[in-house]
Amino acid sequence: MDKVKPLKLESSDTGGTEGDEFPSSLDPAEDHVECRGVVLDDATHQDESTVLTREGDDMLFRDGNNPDYVTLTELLDAGTPGHKALHHLIHFIDDGPADGFPSGAYSETLPAADPFPTSLIWWESASKLKKIVELTVTRNANKTPATEEWKMYDTAGVVSATVTDTIQYTGIFETSRTRVAT
Repeated sequence: MDKVKPLKLESSDTGGTEGDEFPSSLDPAEDHVECRGVVLDDATHQDESTVLTREGDDMLFRDGNNPDYVTLTELLDAGTPGHKALHHLIHFIDDGPADGFPSGAYSETLPAADPFPTSLIWWESASKLKKIVELTVTRNANKTPATEEWKMYDTAGVVSATVTDTIQYTGIFETSRTRVAT
């Protein structure tokens, strides 16, 4: 690996603090390179497929395996537990809250003792003050689910996502579902 330093021309009228009349070596402890973006190559790939760039306030990333740009915010939201991603609905269907949530979450199935429930609600605790996630089932004449609507609640108790499945049957056997997410 060869480490190289770009040459710099620094002046106070372009944001620098020194007046270097002649090209000089960048100081890695002090200098920043100003540019729109960076294209990263290796020994066998010298193209524009792997890019780090900026658009407005967003830092954008793209590579050969991911040709559509993603923002730094999108990357952070897709990361590890302990952030917004835990409140994405997919983390709850069908088992309820787990890692990243305090223990003591409470589940309620309604109507109580009915073999064909129409509601399943996960609460933060048995005191039932704040909902975490809720499933509402609409049943057809055969008592099979016609629709299933999942609502995800944020930490303030506001619905942050809704997913509705409309289910088709042949007899009593499910054959397809159509999902709408909002």
